[in-house]
Amino acid sequence: MDIYDILILGAGPAGLFGAFYAGMREMRTKIVEALPEPGGQLAVLYPEKYIYDVAGWPRILAKDLVRNLVEQCEQWHPTFCFEERGEALRQLESGVWELATDRAVHHARAVIICAGIGAFRPNKLANETIEQFENGGGVYYFIQDKSPFFRKDLLVVGGGDSAVDWALNLKDYARSVTLIHRREGFRAHESSLAQLMKSPVKVLTFYEIRRLEGEGHVDRAVIFDNRTNEETTLHVDAVLLNLGFKANLGAIKDWGLEFDGRYIKVNGRQETNLPGVYAAGDICKQEGVEPLNLIATGFGQAAVAVNHAYSALTGKSVFPGHSSEMRL
Repeated sequence: MDIYDILILGAGPAGLFGAFYAGMREMRTKIVEALPEPGGQLAVLYPEKYIYDVAGWPRILAKDLVRNLVEQCEQWHPTFCFEERGEALRQLESGVWELATDRAVHHARAVIICAGIGAFRPNKLANETIEQFENGGGVYYFIQDKSPFFRKDLLVVGGGDSAVDWALNLKDYARSVTLIHRREGFRAHESSLAQLMKSPVKVLTFYEIRRLEGEGHVDRAVIFDNRTNEETTLHVDAVLLNLGFKANLGAIKDWGLEFDGRYIKVNGRQETNLPGVYAAGDICKQEGVEPLNLIATGFGQAAVAVNHAYSALTGKSVFPGHSSEMRL
């Protein structure tokens, strides 16, 4: 049986930074990830999107942040296991934790769950005219490559951070960008909204899609004012639907962890109710504390979890020392 010190479930930002910190404390680390590559949502949903709230970076492309995080943690040579979905977690009589996936069995003295929001799929509108333009017809739910939008007329649908950020990201790349939202209030950051309102993006509130039209590829969008039912036809080459995602934690729900809604409950040391099992990032929350679900807080939680796991396993200090004093 090959037993690692730390097993991290999830190779998103929190998991990758956790692997780096585990390396800093000379802990042998394995990362198990359901996706075929590291990065989580950053890699799958918006690699071309700028991230603005990572300390030390005025702005950085999501794919570049992932690349940097991988380079940072690979200094310590963690073991990566991709395309493996966790199915069962149990503690052996020896105290070692055993994670069974759909492809293998892994063992570690401590586990840190950094699975984000779990498996996710985009929310869609129940509209056959939209569905017919999916899979190459001009309808998109996330962007991995900006090139299809170069000098195109783009319609963005949504009122959250993704919709607003993509509208701003593409405003100087596409020929035109129109953003519609079904109500007046947005859920995006205030600073992003301020930029949006000063930008050349055409913003229409209280508007929704009635139908999309075109021969094999979208060419027109018929939208309507949901207060008056009045229709407007727009020429569009592409439609980006940013309507949020449905998340599913899958088997994690059956591992005996205590939950608060969709969140694993943790204490200030990022400990779950299972001894030796920690959680960090978007998947967890402390009782009485509203979760922020930011990359920045995920980084901090991962460092807290790793260092408390190290202390619990070795009896040594939680404080790792300053990185400037350590050999990298």
